[in-house]
Amino acid sequence: MTAETDWGGAPSVLRMILGRRLEELRTRAGLSYADAGAAIGVSHSTIRRMEAAKVSRLRLADAEKLLQVYGVTDQQEIDTFLQSVREANKPGWWHTYRDVMPDWFAAYLSLEQAALHIRAYENQFVHGLLQTEDYARALLTTAGPHLAAEVAERRVALRMRRQELLTRATPPRLWVVMDETALRWPVGGPGVMRAQIDHLIEVGRLPQVTVQLMPFANGPHPALSAGAFHLFRFRARELPDIAYLSGLLGAVYLDKADEVVVYREALDRLSAQAASARKTETLLAALRKEW
Repeated sequence: MTAETDWGGAPSVLRMILGRRLEELRTRAGLSYADAGAAIGVSHSTIRRMEAAKVSRLRLADAEKLLQVYGVTDQQEIDTFLQSVREANKPGWWHTYRDVMPDWFAAYLSLEQAALHIRAYENQFVHGLLQTEDYARALLTTAGPHLAAEVAERRVALRMRRQELLTRATPPRLWVVMDETALRWPVGGPGVMRAQIDHLIEVGRLPQVTVQLMPFANGPHPALSAGAFHLFRFRARELPDIAYLSGLLGAVYLDKADEVVVYREALDRLSAQAASARKTETLLAALRKEW
């Protein structure tokens, strides 16, 4: 398990991988949560939380003891696992923005930064990874009219920092389907919208980015009542695909195969029904003239 190859550098995602590996080792050793907890002097619920990646950090000593209890004797495997624990305990770059974002959003950022593929449906706004700075500022200040100016600017800075993943050496594959509504709402005024559309055309030409528009003329579609949602796929085979749905007070993360497949199939149908990437660029140019 190497940081660059298998998990992409996001701490909470690495904790998920390590948790699944600990579960696998415990099961293979024929031990229950209570057995494992008793062996290293913690509760069964602590073992359960470690495996579910619901701990803020993995204690190195606990991890080392568990490997011994589970019968892991290969020193290279032990060293690799413990090094991964050290990496998982390092804060992500977004840790410096923790004062201006909700706790639940840190999990989203970890998924976004570690993903191999990101697919999304946006029904009202331009995807955060595709927004211009002025569009983001107008959107964030409208959504939070009582925010102090410095808080709003730090949230804008956070959004712009997220976008750096699109130009890194190994960027994720980003595929976004947007309703036409997203480009009809006057976020920030005509000038901001024209610049935003120009940016969409430009970034949509990147080899790792696909942008599709769902025109009004296409009528009802498979995600009409779903709201915006995202799907993440990872390099690490230990991780399932994860669906993300957000709301005013928090977010839902789904990883059960029978739930995720509903969103994957909806995105497949959306992509088939929406305008192609080439047609989308033509539609965007036409929309720009209207602004």
